Amino acid sequence: MTDDLEETGGVREVKSAARTVELLEYLAARRNRPARLRELSDALGVPRSSLHALLRTLVKHGWVRADSSGSLYGIGIRALLAGTSYLDTDPYLALIVPFLEELREKVDETFHFGRLDGPDVVYLATRESSQYLRPYSRVGRRLPAYSTALGKSLLAERSPAQLDAHLPKTMEALTRHTITSRAALEAELDRTRKRGYAIDEQENSLGLRCYAVALHYADPPVDAISVSIPLARLSTEGELEVVAIMLQLRDRITRVVNPLGGLSG
Repeated sequence: MTDDLEETGGVREVKSAARTVELLEYLAARRNRPARLRELSDALGVPRSSLHALLRTLVKHGWVRADSSGSLYGIGIRALLAGTSYLDTDPYLALIVPFLEELREKVDETFHFGRLDGPDVVYLATRESSQYLRPYSRVGRRLPAYSTALGKSLLAERSPAQLDAHLPKTMEALTRHTITSRAALEAELDRTRKRGYAIDEQENSLGLRCYAVALHYADPPVDAISVSIPLARLSTEGELEVVAIMLQLRDRITRVVNPLGGLSG
């Protein structure tokens, strides 16, 4: 067992456990694109023989699924059970969802609740507009924090030194509007602090503008709520209305949730 341990940041990491987590996260990130053994081996830098044995074990226990030929691998149903357990037991989510529903009733647009996780924002809850039904759920999905209103509202709560833990080495463009330089992002975060809310100007999806506010029941905040509005039906009056409603609700949420104590992030 000693050979399977490695010092990482002062923590004795179990290599086999770390390899398993990396494999599951890689498969999850591919969504509906199964991968072959060779591709997985190249991506993770793991010998095929070792990886094949690990895959067979995970398939047996339901964490990975294989096609009928046994050559294509994807994330398994056990991962879904673990994910839903996280949602079911999160004390903040249960409190935030009624506020999302209230927002959606006041303004018939799509609202999200997300949490900062490393360089990404993970979507924990969504309430869709009746005017547009997304063909898939965003719950459980992750997007780069630098390219989302949710993420930028949370990055703006951090110092330049703290940003390093939440930005990838390369900020790739998701659309032609995505901010891809550190200097431009820091300037946008400064504007976010002055406004009190973040804006995603078609940086993830063309034709959509998003607004987000950080929720201050943790220090620094790790959760935020956002609204997505198609530009085709967004007016100046509508923008002012939805931002004002979100800022008011942010203050209410902070007062209600604060007694639970903070999250680390």
